[in-house]
Amino acid sequence: MFVETEQFARELEAMTESERQAAFERVGRWFADHAAHITHHAHLRPAETATTVRLEGAGPIVTDGPFVEGKEVVSGYAEVDVEDLDQALAIARDWPACPVVEIRPID
Repeated sequence: MFVETEQFARELEAMTESERQAAFERVGRWFADHAAHITHHAHLRPAETATTVRLEGAGPIVTDGPFVEGKEVVSGYAEVDVEDLDQALAIARDWPACPVVEIRPID
């Protein structure tokens, strides 16, 4: 999962159009370089577009917004098919965009 920080979002917003385009091209190259391992990926809409359903208590509670307010938000994800954590770490180490990558296994 790719995690944006507030600082990263401010820096991206402050970029010129050509700087932003170059940043997006670096991300595109990263996906191309690792295409053999990426089985699915998506960019998530901003956290403020989220709807959260809490399944606690007497019944579901639906609220607008993310499940937690924070300075870091998951902004996208890529599902990779790798042999082990070491291989996942090797792929994550050269991610060219937001400053945090969380790796989790799936069942």
